[in-house]
Amino acid sequence: MPDMLSWPMIIGLIIKQFWPVWAALAVTFVASIRFKRRLGLYGKLFDSPVGMMGFAIVMFWVFTAFFAPMIQTLDPLAQFGNAKNPLPGAPTPEGSPYGWFLLGGDHLARDVFSRMVAGARQVLIIAPAATTFAFLVGITLGLPAGYFGGKLDTGLSFAANLVLAFPVILLFYLLVTPEIRNTGIPVYLAAVLFIFPVIFFAVLLNGRYRTNPPRRNLYVGVTLVFGLWAYSGLAFNMDPLGVWGMEPNLLNVFVSVVFVNAPTVFRIVRGIVMDIKSRDYVAAGQTRGETPSYIMMWEILPNARGPLIVDFCLRIGYTTILLGTLGFFGLGVSPESPDWGSTINAGRKILSMVPHPAVVPALALMSLVLGLNLLADGLREESLKD
Repeated sequence: MPDMLSWPMIIGLIIKQFWPVWAALAVTFVASIRFKRRLGLYGKLFDSPVGMMGFAIVMFWVFTAFFAPMIQTLDPLAQFGNAKNPLPGAPTPEGSPYGWFLLGGDHLARDVFSRMVAGARQVLIIAPAATTFAFLVGITLGLPAGYFGGKLDTGLSFAANLVLAFPVILLFYLLVTPEIRNTGIPVYLAAVLFIFPVIFFAVLLNGRYRTNPPRRNLYVGVTLVFGLWAYSGLAFNMDPLGVWGMEPNLLNVFVSVVFVNAPTVFRIVRGIVMDIKSRDYVAAGQTRGETPSYIMMWEILPNARGPLIVDFCLRIGYTTILLGTLGFFGLGVSPESPDWGSTINAGRKILSMVPHPAVVPALALMSLVLGLNLLADGLREESLKD
């Protein structure tokens, strides 16, 4: 039986386990700094110490999620022994794949370190993807609302304000309850919300290649084929090839994130468009006879990228906190999921006796959100210099 590890030994072994992350971070930073003058706003990020710090923290967790199977020491869902809440550095039972619980175990003798690593994958799959969908919905509706105004703007703004009138946490909580799922409302919302990315890219490509019909027809056709294929699987779980699909719990959470965030994105985009549409380059496009879709997608949207990129980073952090809150209330992806919110909830009841089952995922969640906020600050500083 291995001996109990001291904290210096624990820290050393943890650093060793993260070697793929350190290697990936080194390659990313060296390449990015070497070619930063050719990388636009991303390259300028490396002129900001705050932005670099935030980027390093975020990419640490991104690479942790990517290399999770290599970093985990034990199966995050498996129980190792009968002892409850083994301390950090405690030896695992004989025959286990790894000799120690590096950051201790939980009340079911599951490895806290491995669950923290696996939880990063859960968060970094759902939060960025759902936030991207929310942005595509908000941009697709916010561009015409701000550009055309009138009754279209009034109707869309009223719908957005109606959603925003509800307390966000309460609305989020209601949308993911099993009772709501049984009504089919998440599927109906998915049917509406998930079509917007297809519309966005179809309009984007149509505006870009409208003067070249063969290429336009090819690109828009491919977009519609793949987009509707993904749409049928994600919204209705009707992909005949089984490539696209979501489990009911994941669909609930995903749709809820998109539905709650899209109205705020809509209002931000609408406000930016109302300001930008009076600029000279927009008037020049109108004088050339450009279509409204081209002006919105290729004149206004690129010039709104700075605030939108900053808000995107902040919104991922906000979504990460929401996902953690859902997991804390037992409404996450699945009851046994190693997501950080569920793990914090499982460890909070014994926090006064053994803090590590709750503190470790809480610190992980805090560090990711901190990194996203610092990254957003750095991007904002650099975007203002454009």
